[in-house]
Amino acid sequence: MLLQWWSESQPEEYPWLGEAILAVLAVLTINLLVTILLRRLAVKFEATHNLWDDALLEASRRPIILMIWAVGASYVLALLERSSEAEIFSIFGSVRGVGVVLILSWFLVSLVRQIEKRLLSEDYRKSDEPVDQTTVMALGKLVRTAVIIVAGLMVLQNLGYSISGVLAFGGIGGIAVGFAAKDLLSNFFGGLMIYLDRPFSVGEWVRSPDKEIEGTVENIGWRLTRIRTFDMRPLYVPNAIFAQIAVENPSRMLNRRIYETIGLRYQDAALMPDIISRVRSMLENHSEIDLGRTLIVNFNKYNASSLDFFIYTFTKTRDWVEYHAIKQEILLRIMDIIHEQGADVAFPTTTVKLDPVQIERDMAETATQPTTGQ
Repeated sequence: MLLQWWSESQPEEYPWLGEAILAVLAVLTINLLVTILLRRLAVKFEATHNLWDDALLEASRRPIILMIWAVGASYVLALLERSSEAEIFSIFGSVRGVGVVLILSWFLVSLVRQIEKRLLSEDYRKSDEPVDQTTVMALGKLVRTAVIIVAGLMVLQNLGYSISGVLAFGGIGGIAVGFAAKDLLSNFFGGLMIYLDRPFSVGEWVRSPDKEIEGTVENIGWRLTRIRTFDMRPLYVPNAIFAQIAVENPSRMLNRRIYETIGLRYQDAALMPDIISRVRSMLENHSEIDLGRTLIVNFNKYNASSLDFFIYTFTKTRDWVEYHAIKQEILLRIMDIIHEQGADVAFPTTTVKLDPVQIERDMAETATQPTTGQ
């Protein structure tokens, strides 16, 4: 009825004015309702510990409001286009498509930025879910760049430009750049694989049995990884190298191993079973030994100067300094056990056996020889 009344009372030269005013009123109403809904959702989401809903809500606030106004403006412009013969209104279709693409791109970029911000926040880093800051920052930049590139191509297509030429040029240019910067690209993709596979992270100790690489990772860049060696020298390794070598990550070990061989004297052979039994009992009752791992104490070898037995066990700690302190204590206690049993640790010896009859003959010959003087 309101629309009929307005149609009858409005001037004939503006037949679209009534629908336009109703469209504006509808946009204002929807805008108000959406704003109220977003505020209530924000209150509910604050009570949860899920970062995804908070990031989605924060990133969508302004794009949703702008999209509502864009739809309303598009409807009004469509009314003007139907009632006017001016050529200027013919471009509104392209402008509408560009506007939608830009708003969606804004939303996606904001969503990525909000997720990155929350993953790097102090509260999330203190939670039980560890996150690699370098990987989050790298993936955030990569996704934002991809969204901007795709949005740019879609804008060109909506404006009437053919993007097939751009894509073809990009393909030819990519081949040329690939040949010219092969090493640069290999290092770039090597860095990308490090970010995705995560064989190591910043702050971890790495080493390679194939190359003379060992130290603490300080920075993972797109071309180089900086490693601080144990003598405090910086070592810069191209990322492509890590795709060709084996890399150990001792920082992620579960335990540290104690594997030592101890030799007893041959004259202590009868004491070997008691010594092995006491050493095994000592290890089984040690508070720093992980009994969930393999524990072996066994007689192992008849060596040249000793009877060897070995210990094979794992400590609970992974700390290098603490591990050596525990190992020292265990080795000293093994020595005490050996001495308490009346035995001793062997050392390299040489035994020479002489014929007593021959010794007597040599002594007799020496005694009967006349002495000479000047």
